[in-house]
Amino acid sequence: MKKILLGFSFLTGVLATNAQTADQRFALGFNAGVSDYYGEVNNQWFNTDGAFRGHGGISAQYYLSKSLNLGVDATFGQLGHHIPFFGGIRTEMIQSYLNLRYKFNNGKLMPEDSKWQPYLFIGTGFAHYVKKPNQLYVSGNDWNLNLGGGINYMFNPQLGLNYNLNYAYTNHDKRDGFSFTSTGAKLGSNDQYMIHTIGLVFVLGKAKDTDGDGVGDRRDMCANTPSGVKVDLLGCPVDTDKDGTADYLDKCPSVVGDKNLAGCPDKDGDGVTDAEDKCPEVKGLTTAMGCPDADGDGVLDTDDKCPTVKGLALMMGCPDADGDGITDAEDACPTVKGISSMKGCPDTDGDGITDKDDKCPKVAGVALNGGCPEIKEETIKVFEQALKGVQFEVGKDIIKKTSYGILDNVVKIMIENPSYLLEINGHTDNQGDAAKNLTLSQKRAEAVKAYLVTKGVDTSRLTPKGYGITQPKATNDTPAGRAENRRVEFKVNF
Repeated sequence: MKKILLGFSFLTGVLATNAQTADQRFALGFNAGVSDYYGEVNNQWFNTDGAFRGHGGISAQYYLSKSLNLGVDATFGQLGHHIPFFGGIRTEMIQSYLNLRYKFNNGKLMPEDSKWQPYLFIGTGFAHYVKKPNQLYVSGNDWNLNLGGGINYMFNPQLGLNYNLNYAYTNHDKRDGFSFTSTGAKLGSNDQYMIHTIGLVFVLGKAKDTDGDGVGDRRDMCANTPSGVKVDLLGCPVDTDKDGTADYLDKCPSVVGDKNLAGCPDKDGDGVTDAEDKCPEVKGLTTAMGCPDADGDGVLDTDDKCPTVKGLALMMGCPDADGDGITDAEDACPTVKGISSMKGCPDTDGDGITDKDDKCPKVAGVALNGGCPEIKEETIKVFEQALKGVQFEVGKDIIKKTSYGILDNVVKIMIENPSYLLEINGHTDNQGDAAKNLTLSQKRAEAVKAYLVTKGVDTSRLTPKGYGITQPKATNDTPAGRAENRRVEFKVNF
């Protein structure tokens, strides 16, 4: 008996010693149960009438691989059966067996860390019997063939509930005191028994847990999880919305999103999260808060009055080519900087007439005079007198003295109106050679200019030009008409 216990203790110690350098490879179990004798005295399994079969025991398991464990089990208790009026058989029994266990939770049939862990085993062991007084059982030792199975239910990685069934076929047919055929028993069959136990199993040793997340490295599918991060049963960071971005990195942990956007959703796929996207239903630009900007002018299409033409933010996205603050579409002069009161056209002299319509764009005038200053009535009269009053020597460009008075009036007008620019246009009738008339008209215009300059009018304000016979005012068929065509006209410009 002592040798048996010492042997069991030695094997258990060896397994425990090996486990100290492995990752939770050793498990220890404590159990209690019943035995079930089968032989000449009792030929029915699970016959509980008058049976003597209380047992308690201990077991040890060592992890060899995902599919195999090496184990040793031992129980101490009673074996036998009561026979009315006869007394029956009864013995104290210590039995132990070394076994190789096949695990169904091997990662192929079932997950290795499954809470339910069924198994089958085969092994060999021995049984030591101690005869009780007045009992037929014969004391001694038997070698056994052990077969069986069981299941663990793990409350957590360290603690579980175990059920184990061990069937033993002994190498003798004499322990019950009989060797003859009994009802239902085969002649010559050896004594057999089963032991059923239920108990607790303890997984010893601390699992290696490199990242400290509470899941051992052997089961940890994410062994480098940052400290403090909540993990699942596989040791991977929890991903509540199952979008591929762990909660600790997911800015939107409860909504399926894009892992490239910290786990937040992006319905339109423009790279801007819906929470930050001002246009979440329309694909836009990251630089425009997710809204489209078709013309690329920096003004969102939703705010752009000209969404297909590149424009200015100040113009609500519309262009302003001349930069006058008026959009091209509303600008009557889109290429020239103007003013809003003139619909974007310039009015240099500020007379309310746009430069493009102003005959005198640099001098304030009146609309009735095409934007030029209104010419005084006195000036008009002087110029009308000049049409007939300025006379020359016949065929020459010499001004007659009788014309000086009229020209002096012209001088006075020019000095009093320094903004006037004067055109001096010479004309002739059709008498004589046309080319000579053209030359003569030019010389006469220049003679008038020269006179005005001698009287103090700046030469730059005077422009003489001869037209010859090309612009008659009257018919050249009569003396009166020809006289009217021989003239000098004054035209004011500004």
